[in-house]
Amino acid sequence: MQISENTNTGVEQNSDQNADRLADFIMFAQRSFLLDLSKELNEGNVSYAQFFLLGYLANEDYLTMTDISKKMGHSTAAATGLVDRLEKLGYVQRLHAADDRRKVMVQITRKGIEMVTRLRNSIAESITEIMEAQEKGEEEAIQPIYSHLREFLASR
Repeated sequence: MQISENTNTGVEQNSDQNADRLADFIMFAQRSFLLDLSKELNEGNVSYAQFFLLGYLANEDYLTMTDISKKMGHSTAAATGLVDRLEKLGYVQRLHAADDRRKVMVQITRKGIEMVTRLRNSIAESITEIMEAQEKGEEEAIQPIYSHLREFLASR
């Protein structure tokens, strides 16, 4: 009796190829966006970690120092250093909770929102150019993949 090897079906191979293509695209896009982002951040004297924190804050009313340390994967002391620098640059402000003055809440300022919006729009323009270059129908095919990736990454 001969044992046959378990081979990929055409659908599995196609999925693997699509995953490989998407991984290549993400890696290429990441390099490209990070290079552009690096230029912008250097002008504003902001590190990647500080920018990522601004991105989190742009989507929240405020974050506590504990929230920041968890989201950033840093100690509370390291998170405090990030916030100190951003506060000096005018990108965030610290507030105290009305019910507990010991509770420090960090909120993005208008200047911080403007920076995040400007850089996000720059990335969106680049993505738009890439998507416009795609063949008809490919853009619609990307949307469900994007939604699933976003949900997956948000759950991590």
